[in-house]
Amino acid sequence: MARQARTPEAREARVKAIMAAALDQFSKVGFEAARLDDIAQAAGVAKGTIYLYFESKERLLEGLVASTISAPLEALEHSVAASTAPASELLRQYGAFMAQGAQNADRRRVMHLVFSEGARFPAIAQFHHREVISRGAALIRAIIAKGRASGEFVHDEPERFPQLVIAPALVAAVWLHVFDPIEKLDAPALISAHIDMLLRALKGG
Repeated sequence: MARQARTPEAREARVKAIMAAALDQFSKVGFEAARLDDIAQAAGVAKGTIYLYFESKERLLEGLVASTISAPLEALEHSVAASTAPASELLRQYGAFMAQGAQNADRRRVMHLVFSEGARFPAIAQFHHREVISRGAALIRAIIAKGRASGEFVHDEPERFPQLVIAPALVAAVWLHVFDPIEKLDAPALISAHIDMLLRALKGG
């Protein structure tokens, strides 16, 4: 019989082991083909133990999105909300968040799963959109609005189309997954250059 971990530390370690095994299996065989039996075996737990923490494969993938992307995004949201820095610096912080994601192998693998499985499993796409895309877009809009209100920015295109800001992160995710063996890409440098270009445009330079 599956049993709950006895301490918070043991619970955290068990959940991390399950999620790591799930990410490996999802990446290896795809979300649909992945079996909870194989995930449990790789995590070193009974299959029933998974259900103590995740009621389904869908909730397991949502947990991966939450831990690898939503949690860092939430930290950035709090940082921006508490900051008195100019909007240009806040936009650079958002760029740093995207660059960190491009360098984080687990975050890239989760994004690839969402890209590859989202069309076939709309609930996955909806969860990612709600917990990541919508929140990221709202944060970008808030940063641009702050710059407009202070007179730092004279244009508002990224406020209307926040996709303009996140575009290099998407390019990097695809490039690193498909073309990296053929041609290397310095994703952080790409993102930094893109943010610099946006700031010049926003300031009317």
